[in-house]
Amino acid sequence: MATTATSAAGPIEQAIREKLSSTFKPSVLEIRNDSSKHQHHSAMRNNTSGETHFSVHIVSALFEGKATLQRHRLVHSTLREELEGGLHSLSLSTKTEQEVAESPSQQS
Repeated sequence: MATTATSAAGPIEQAIREKLSSTFKPSVLEIRNDSSKHQHHSAMRNNTSGETHFSVHIVSALFEGKATLQRHRLVHSTLREELEGGLHSLSLSTKTEQEVAESPSQQS
């Protein structure tokens, strides 16, 4: 599985990575902490971890045959505890291997 991690991953980012990895068995999992771009948001002032906004790109066979909304609901369900505990925003890109292979950016 290809992953992207920072050396300073906090507890929320680690929990996101662990839960998505174990649930979806992704071939690609990229997590970017965008919280610093949103420090002015009220959610940041009320969150002690400082981890409130993330972008996630995940490629998994479990998304086969599912619409984007269904995929996002699966991810949100998996991260319910984090969302209820202060995670404010998830920007999601949920793909299958076939969708990645057919993407124009992947063709020469």
